[in-house]
Amino acid sequence: MSTIKADICIIGAGSGGLSVASGAAQMGAKTVLVEGHKMGGDCLNYGCVPSKALLSAAHHAHAMTTGAPFGIAPAEPQIDYARAKDHVAEVIAGIEPHDSQERFEGLGVQVIRDWGSFISPTELRAGAHTITARRFVIATGSRPFVPPIEGLDGVPYHTNETIFELRERPEHLIIIGGGPIGLEMAQAHARLGCKVTVIEAQKALGKDDPEMAAFVLGKLRAEGIEIMEETAAEKVTAEGGITVETPQGPVTGSHLLVAVGRQVNIDRLNLNVANVDHDRAVKVDARLRSTSNKRVYAIGDAAGGLQFTHVAGYHAGVVIRSAMFGLPAKAKTNHIPWVTYTDPELAQVGLTEAQAREKFGGNLDVITLTYNDSDRARAMRLDGRLKVMVSGGKPVGATIAGPQAGELIAAWATAIANGHKLTTLANTVLPYPTLQELNKRAAGAYFSPKLFESPMVKRVVGLVQRFLP
Repeated sequence: MSTIKADICIIGAGSGGLSVASGAAQMGAKTVLVEGHKMGGDCLNYGCVPSKALLSAAHHAHAMTTGAPFGIAPAEPQIDYARAKDHVAEVIAGIEPHDSQERFEGLGVQVIRDWGSFISPTELRAGAHTITARRFVIATGSRPFVPPIEGLDGVPYHTNETIFELRERPEHLIIIGGGPIGLEMAQAHARLGCKVTVIEAQKALGKDDPEMAAFVLGKLRAEGIEIMEETAAEKVTAEGGITVETPQGPVTGSHLLVAVGRQVNIDRLNLNVANVDHDRAVKVDARLRSTSNKRVYAIGDAAGGLQFTHVAGYHAGVVIRSAMFGLPAKAKTNHIPWVTYTDPELAQVGLTEAQAREKFGGNLDVITLTYNDSDRARAMRLDGRLKVMVSGGKPVGATIAGPQAGELIAAWATAIANGHKLTTLANTVLPYPTLQELNKRAAGAYFSPKLFESPMVKRVVGLVQRFLP
């Protein structure tokens, strides 16, 4: 058993953990990184990267069938499902070196490939090593939550950790869960030639703006995806296929994907011995420190908040400022965007309309546009919606449903994060024609009534025109 003394020990080599390790080591801190599974974590191996790669393959297949409005004869795509999965694997392999053990050892990080478990408030054991550190960062991420549905444990099913390894195209994929993961996989598989049924116990995309979610769901249903809302999966059997019993009747398919949520990976850590308070995740303060052991931080999914890769990266920056420089850095959530990468995409930053109305009441303006307000969108025959919530001249939330919504939301994320007023965007000159003009048009739509419908403005203009040479 070897003993290692470090300034900082990071548990988990996903997005957040790798960012902390890289920053700390390059700033001169003695850094240890502990990872019991794959470098790169869920995002690289089972989440963001493979899902977007599969969606890209599906997009190419779908594009072959939708060219008629442009004068392009539709053609039936010849889909090689296994080759699409090869594409997914190639994308992962291309990114792997950036997250590899070798790269981080080259940065000066001591990487230990084993599971870690606390043996005291200041010590962690990982394999044959005992690590004593001034600071610990728990960045263990999460795994698929498997609900206690009767019979589920007796049938073959997939989660996001196994679906990308499937080489045989499902004839009929049943997905339990109508959140972002479930619907992204639903559309990807439908466009790759599978029949798809989604079963959701509540509302699909239930955490998003209902109006915008309905727009996206309508587009998915138009592609032939069956989405059963407010329908619980009550029982699962495997006789002549996989059958899911629901209040609306049985659904039988060839394959089953469970995508109902995430469970934080803290059960191996022995947190009680470390005096780290926790429930489903580590209990942290605004600085992301454990509320009971100030030597311990938690970031990303382990901190119990929004479960997105970019949140883990953001948390890493907060911890670096706090742990490395002793600065009073605090994590916020009001400026965090998220995107569901269906086609059309659904993007959100800040408050939804309902949340904004509850908070600001009558001191709120809601600006709505459609993609028809963009000449570029018309040229591309794109259909979408944009909604911006404004109070005191500042955007407090934005929702976009449409193609490239994840790109378009960046302008609003920047404005909200930096406290900018709408004048910043209104004064920006953008190239014509681009989709980004939609955002500027939204800002203009806020100011137009104040300029063109104001008696005071008209009086001033009249005086200027009358008296100034």
